[in-house]
Amino acid sequence: MMSPRTPATPAIDRRRFLKTSGLLLASATLSRSLTHAADDRLVLPFANGQRDLVAYPQKRPLIVLTSRPPQLETPFAVFNEGTITPNDAFFVRYHLSDIPTKIDPATFRLRVRGKVTTPLELSLDELKRLAPPVELTAVNQCSGNSRGFFNPRVNGGQLGHGAMGNARWTGIPLGAVLEKAGLAAGARQVSFNGLDRGPVDATPDFIKALDVDHALDGEVMLAWAMNGEDLPLLNGYPLRLVVPGYFGTYWVKHVNDLEVLDSVYTGFWMATAYRVADNPSHSVAPGTAPKKTVPISRFTIRSFITSLLDNATIPAGRETTVRGIAFDSGHGLREVTFSSDGGQTWRAATLGADSGRYGFREWRIGFTPPQRGRHTLMARALNRIGETQPLEPLWNPAGYARNVVETVRVEAV
Repeated sequence: MMSPRTPATPAIDRRRFLKTSGLLLASATLSRSLTHAADDRLVLPFANGQRDLVAYPQKRPLIVLTSRPPQLETPFAVFNEGTITPNDAFFVRYHLSDIPTKIDPATFRLRVRGKVTTPLELSLDELKRLAPPVELTAVNQCSGNSRGFFNPRVNGGQLGHGAMGNARWTGIPLGAVLEKAGLAAGARQVSFNGLDRGPVDATPDFIKALDVDHALDGEVMLAWAMNGEDLPLLNGYPLRLVVPGYFGTYWVKHVNDLEVLDSVYTGFWMATAYRVADNPSHSVAPGTAPKKTVPISRFTIRSFITSLLDNATIPAGRETTVRGIAFDSGHGLREVTFSSDGGQTWRAATLGADSGRYGFREWRIGFTPPQRGRHTLMARALNRIGETQPLEPLWNPAGYARNVVETVRVEAV
């Protein structure tokens, strides 16, 4: 299942990229010495939470988890600026260290092969003419978003709440490409590969797969733009898969190879990695391991308070407008409720404009502290099929899919 780079894809000139950008695709030690001042740091609210803030090419300063491969988290304050996450603030997640640093759009090709009647090799221009372009607003969220808050602590990147973002994606439905190729009898899944590679041949290539019915649903798309501009290089330029409502592990970047299969794909990143407990909550007792697992898929319903950070100060006896965001995997939000007393009582917040069932939705509510002192604020979302957030955190050994009701403590003065 390992597919070589297509001849049309230029080799990566990493040294030239580093020389011209001056930024961060070298070792962590080298990048620290070249690219940040000592005070460009913040502390996330969990153990070992010190992080550097660094500006990669096409990015404002973002929170650096690792530099090779780049894993960059969006500072949480960005989510209070609006429901659309700017391209230069959008989080970055790679699994393999050999990533493309220069791609010629004129020679890039998307290959479609396997159980199809007509194998294809499409240029970007051909792809863009294949079907009318569509636009969809959708959240891309890393499976491990908020992993740093898991207790007991789990392995993996210790992320805060910033491994997510909401954008307007432009492209064509994946189904249009598959219909052009023609699915052969027995087609069962489609696998997706991109231009990133492991440092050695033994490293499993990052390949994901979807069932054919899902791939043809009209919403899964091959996108070349986000928020009205070409994809940033670190977000998948020139083409990426968009899988609305599914965790970001399926949103393959720099996608250049589709293979239609007559069986279930059994590569490492589907059969071994990115799996959760095979039960309704996808959780187990802390410190234990699931007996049976399934591939992670749809993300869970979530809400956040964005206008106030933990330990913020607000005026007693005067109204403060509390704002936040909420989202789910596409069923649509019914309501967001707000508590100012640690979950003892709840009030309905006002929902903002609906940009589509896969996107962030703003909510807001007025809060007047009746007296000075500490107040525990919480927000809880409910969707149209009755899913809501647990009041106690669920646990799994991979640190996936956290969606507990989050708490913000403020001081009224």
